[in-house]
Amino acid sequence: MDPRERLAAAGLELPDYGGHELGAVLSGALAAIGAGHAVKHRDAEADLVRLAIPTARHVVVVLLDGLGHLALEARKGHAPFLRSIESAVVTAGFPTTTAASLALFGTGLPAGRTGMSGYTARNPRTGELANLISWEGAYRAEEWQPMPSLLAEADREGFTVTTLGKRTFGGSGLTHAVLRGGQFIGAEHLADRIDVALGVAQRPGVSYCYWGEIDAEGHRYGWQSDQWVAALEDADRELRRLADGLPRDSVMVVTADHGMVDVSGAPRWDVGLTPALAQDVELVAGEPRALHLHVDESDVAAVAERWQSVLGDFGVVLTRQEAEVAGLFGPISLEARDRIGDIVVAMAGRATVVDSRVQRSQSMALIGMHGSLTPEELRIPLLIAAGN
Repeated sequence: MDPRERLAAAGLELPDYGGHELGAVLSGALAAIGAGHAVKHRDAEADLVRLAIPTARHVVVVLLDGLGHLALEARKGHAPFLRSIESAVVTAGFPTTTAASLALFGTGLPAGRTGMSGYTARNPRTGELANLISWEGAYRAEEWQPMPSLLAEADREGFTVTTLGKRTFGGSGLTHAVLRGGQFIGAEHLADRIDVALGVAQRPGVSYCYWGEIDAEGHRYGWQSDQWVAALEDADRELRRLADGLPRDSVMVVTADHGMVDVSGAPRWDVGLTPALAQDVELVAGEPRALHLHVDESDVAAVAERWQSVLGDFGVVLTRQEAEVAGLFGPISLEARDRIGDIVVAMAGRATVVDSRVQRSQSMALIGMHGSLTPEELRIPLLIAAGN
């Protein structure tokens, strides 16, 4: 069966690269302020039209980590403001995880070009795991991800670009890898970031504001929890304040990096306790919903067949070549190839595969997870509001 057919049969969808996707959002926002020519590796003007972003002197792009479209729909009674401005749905890329998605957002390019292939990835220089959130085990950010960020491209053309996030994010490897360029302003609380955004929006340019609490509460308690709802309500309240305070010639664009599924009670395998999964696998990277298996070339077919037999209908196991044919990562560059598994696993339903040999018990116990291609993980909102 064709790999795309196998994914569809498992209830998994493909990213809409080049269409209504996360990689078009910042590109379209730059086109909205007249900076589309600064974007060298996408058609920014087409992104602007496709996403229907209004032209403006200033665009504030807010990324709410972990807010899937379907979860927002299910809890829209708790987000009256976001409900009132809902505009469209776009897709994240694969894997549906923060490092890969921020790279897609920040560069306009999928993981096959950026090498930002998961929560963890194989470091081709050491053969060991690198964490692409903490940057532990990775090498210099600009070497790991050499493609230019959209912010840097606009900054070089003389446009004002500003990033708002936690102070510690300003010097992080992830920020340097995919969101370098312009001015970074640290602010710990969402209300403080909104205050800064309102000030920055008085001048022409693009600003980007990241907020991670929805994702954090979802991981700990699940997206169906009261804690997740409370984080959504906080974001809804502050974003209403942002929209109400923006100048008339400004626009707010709200999106996310991925959605989430609650995995409590769902099937789970542990590579460390399942010999059939551990056999002939040199390294397991990625995350419990989207795995990269690095194996000897001679073992690829046998390992893929064995994993598919163990997981059955709860996962789709593809060779790297099949994943590339299916378009999971977009075209895979030579530089990124070694960071993508010889075998790629996309989990179906709410099932997971953990590895107790390298994962901490706290991470394996998370309730909310993401990474795969279910509609809950892949579809994200695109919400647009003009200043008053």
